Amino acid sequence: MSQQIQNITFDVEKIRKDFPILKRKVNGYPLAYFDNAATSQTPIPVMDAIVDYYSNYNANIHRGVHALSQEATDKYEGARIKIQKHFNAEKAHEIIFTSGTTHGINLVANGFGKFLKKGDEIIVSALEHHSNIVPWQMLCERTGAVLKVIPMDLNGELVYSEFEKLVNEKTKVVFCNHVSNALGTVNPIEKIIKKAHSVGAAVLIDGAQAAPHIKADVQALDADFYVVSAHKMCGPTGVGILYGKEQWLQKLPPYQGGGEMIATVNFEKTTYAGLPHKFEAGTPNICGGIAFGAALDYMNQIGFDQIAEFEHELLLYATKKLKEIEGMKIYGEAAEKTAVISFNIEGLHPYDIGTLLDKMGIAVRTGHHCAQPVMDFFKIPGTVRASFAFYNTFEEIDRLVEGVKKAKMMLQ
Repeated sequence: MSQQIQNITFDVEKIRKDFPILKRKVNGYPLAYFDNAATSQTPIPVMDAIVDYYSNYNANIHRGVHALSQEATDKYEGARIKIQKHFNAEKAHEIIFTSGTTHGINLVANGFGKFLKKGDEIIVSALEHHSNIVPWQMLCERTGAVLKVIPMDLNGELVYSEFEKLVNEKTKVVFCNHVSNALGTVNPIEKIIKKAHSVGAAVLIDGAQAAPHIKADVQALDADFYVVSAHKMCGPTGVGILYGKEQWLQKLPPYQGGGEMIATVNFEKTTYAGLPHKFEAGTPNICGGIAFGAALDYMNQIGFDQIAEFEHELLLYATKKLKEIEGMKIYGEAAEKTAVISFNIEGLHPYDIGTLLDKMGIAVRTGHHCAQPVMDFFKIPGTVRASFAFYNTFEEIDRLVEGVKKAKMMLQ
């Protein structure tokens, strides 16, 4: 059934046919998959790209003179260009393939160990995933730098006025997620980047949760670094990208040593390759990179504006219906947020609710969502998180609401 959104028709049923997993049953019920913030599902065109690689041109890249190697190299580098254009990076070599967002963050954090000294300050937001907290804590331990935190409020929004007070001439790096994985809050990264740059600080933006919903323009944002995982946006696991401004990537030391990232090697001295190979040691996830490009093709064909509009309608509908349940508490009601609802029912543990929903074929995430400081702020052990994608339906949300009601009745 097509869903009418303002003046466009979004054919969700047609889209769902591209996702074979949505046809399966769980515990005898049709699957309703609401764990998209953890990983999205994979459409047939992306699966086809994976099968095509292994069936027709599986070979190592860059170093081979034979036909398969050259074809694989062309496809892999073609995917890099697709990603460059999608995020509007100025140059293709500003796109570094990684194993995912965590890898990209660690690459940058490790590199900044070269620039920081005792007493320097780095700033993180209170809304971060652990992968954008722990690497910086480790960096502070190595360098003596001081970690400062942008506080959040009860709506799940960052207190920008407090950030302005934190920024000073000692600030060297600021890092913030574009969208909170735990609450769905869209952070004011344009303002954060501009303020950080006013004191000469570099900015890393964790785009893992934004990229499935928002088509980020890294040049317009003026971000120094932007990191993304493919598996959040219809691609495979184990691959992602780090975007970095050329001048920063030139300054950072290599993160790993090995093949591909060198220009010359002897036992006295090694010289490093130019970008992007300087940061891509060893045989990469060739198939994953190619499939990431196919995933971007697929989502762009649907249209990110259309995806965002449809998901917003799902969010509004689900929020309204869930709020009608007695004892419902939604965490994170920012003015601007993506299609994520984190909630609890008074007196019930989120794990118990999630377990019962699974018995009804409804997949949600429970726990602290790798964002323990957020849960500590609200003084809770965790939440039930329902995160929506463009292949979800209003009928599935109705099942979620009825499932929560049934779970509540069984647990009370």
